[in-house]
Amino acid sequence: MDSATSTAAPAAGPEAPARRPGRSRGAVSLGVLLLIVPTAVAACRVADVDAITPFPQLLAFLPWLLLPAGAALLVAFLGRWRAGMAWAAAVLAVTGWFVRPYDTGLADTPSGHVTAQLEVLTSNVEFGQAADGLVAAVRREKPDLVFVQECAARCSDALAKRLPRADYPYRNVVEGEMASGSAILSKYPLRDTLGIDSTLAMPGAVAEIAGEEIHLQLAHPLPPIPGGVDAWQRELGLMREYAAKVKDAPAIVAGDFNATPDHAAFRRILDAGALRNSADLGGASRTPSWPTMVGAPLGAQIDHVLVSPEFSVREARFLELGDTDHRSLLVGLDLHDAR
Repeated sequence: MDSATSTAAPAAGPEAPARRPGRSRGAVSLGVLLLIVPTAVAACRVADVDAITPFPQLLAFLPWLLLPAGAALLVAFLGRWRAGMAWAAAVLAVTGWFVRPYDTGLADTPSGHVTAQLEVLTSNVEFGQAADGLVAAVRREKPDLVFVQECAARCSDALAKRLPRADYPYRNVVEGEMASGSAILSKYPLRDTLGIDSTLAMPGAVAEIAGEEIHLQLAHPLPPIPGGVDAWQRELGLMREYAAKVKDAPAIVAGDFNATPDHAAFRRILDAGALRNSADLGGASRTPSWPTMVGAPLGAQIDHVLVSPEFSVREARFLELGDTDHRSLLVGLDLHDAR
């Protein structure tokens, strides 16, 4: 007689614990890749140094490094990489802190009553190519002081022939080829000064405005191109020395600085001369002035009008001239009686 065969399944053992999801290796790799550059540039900003190429160039675009840092935070979150989230959040916080306007005495209001109101225009006309646009802007806006950089022969000829001496009787024009020429035009009496000894002309002058002697200095140091950072730092250092020399006098320093407030060399000019950035005071902080080809809000603000504490700023506007890679900056200033 056949016996029945048991088919009962064996008793199930204890259930294995579920595996907790860990961090994604891909998220770690991508997060690190996104954070390397923003971390290094933020470290330069914290250390108050411009360092070597490529950091001076990257510092000019500091606000845009918030984008890869933000992307890294998102990647770290999705990949459950806690250390990466902390790292990205720290870089975002530090960069965001330094994106705020940098200005000595930003909240200070000059003492004394207003003795004069004036408009100041600075314009880089790119080898003179934007001479027509500059002349049109000057005729339209009628600024009292005009600072022109890269004023090659086409530009200097246009200033001489198309802006009447009756409108701008006082001028300090340095003839030069390509980027080397510069000019200061004034409705107020000028006394030329030696300016700053530089590769590209940086003339200076003293203007008599409302009984005050106002020191004027055009800015156009060399750009921080790879291989040229030392020369850039040297010429910004000469500007710092000038600012320190006129610290106790009313002064306007205007032009293409080839530097932003995120560059240590630029901040040292402000600090040495107790100068203030009119774009910050006039509501145009972080408005890009170069290069125009990328369009706002991309680019960097390297064109500035810096003023001493005797001035308050009514407004600051960037103008499109056409035929140049820079936007011009027009500021309205009030001169206060420091006495």
